[in-house]
Amino acid sequence: MYFEREALAYPLGRKLYQRFSHDPAVTVTFATSHNRVTGLPGSTPARAFAAAKRTLVVGVRRTLDFATCRPSAHYQLPLATGCPGWCRYCYLHTTLGTRPYMRVYVNVHEILDRAHQYIGERDPDITVFEGAATSDPVALEALTGSLGLAVEFFAGEPLGRFRFATKYDRVENLLALNHGGHTRVRFSVNWSKIIDHYEHGTPGLERRLAAAQEVAGAGYPLGFIIAPVFLSPGWEEGYRGLLEELGRRFGGVDDLTFEVITHRFTRRAKTNIEAIFPDHGLPMDEESRQFKYGQFGYGKFVYPAASLQLARGRFAGMLQEILPGSRLEYLV
Repeated sequence: MYFEREALAYPLGRKLYQRFSHDPAVTVTFATSHNRVTGLPGSTPARAFAAAKRTLVVGVRRTLDFATCRPSAHYQLPLATGCPGWCRYCYLHTTLGTRPYMRVYVNVHEILDRAHQYIGERDPDITVFEGAATSDPVALEALTGSLGLAVEFFAGEPLGRFRFATKYDRVENLLALNHGGHTRVRFSVNWSKIIDHYEHGTPGLERRLAAAQEVAGAGYPLGFIIAPVFLSPGWEEGYRGLLEELGRRFGGVDDLTFEVITHRFTRRAKTNIEAIFPDHGLPMDEESRQFKYGQFGYGKFVYPAASLQLARGRFAGMLQEILPGSRLEYLV
């Protein structure tokens, strides 16, 4: 664990330092900036990646201008960066590179105060914030409690809404919170073949769905992100099976939403993935894709428009058949 010295001026920073500074299983040291941590071990990209996944940096979020977050929300809510999972396809391979250490920010109340300002600027319209744009916040919630603070903050914001996605199942800290129906919890799912091949270090599908049932039982608005969708041979049967399982468990849930994101990659991500996972097995043939610029200015390789149109029609049809009360928010 690395700490910015400024982080000790905040209650969360002090709590984490006191908890771990005497733990013999944890090496605690100081860093000048959470954005620049040097000296991480690793003589190869794979070893550097593994070391980064065992490294947590506790810092102060100094930039309080929130990035936009289309199509899922108006703004990102930056509570953390990075994730302990080893998903081979992860889009953070583009933004975090080969040393994707995790960061948590201790000035949570300042971040939430800034969210309140953004909400006021859009009054009388509702403003939606995404809590999982750069991390999986559930994976770190047992350490920080920041996600719970955000949930209760948005419960008191008539014009504010919060949403986050997770692959993790440790949701017990969230179940008794006052959420006011203003936080939508979405679980990132895929059919089991994709999870087994690519989503290492994460709970399996059964554990995610059990956690989703707990969240629905606690009255949270519920959603599922199906991502990434690989349009490879057998994809329709695989995703139909997934949707049928969701139908058996969640067919009676009101206001159930779906977001479907097809596989895409950048050249930087491809280079990093090939260095970290030489046997990655991901379909990253640039010739079979269409090049497109994204909202943050870098280009990515996506499926051709005709393939996306086909997938959009197939998913809309399957959802109408299997979960007719659900809502497909987008397929990209």
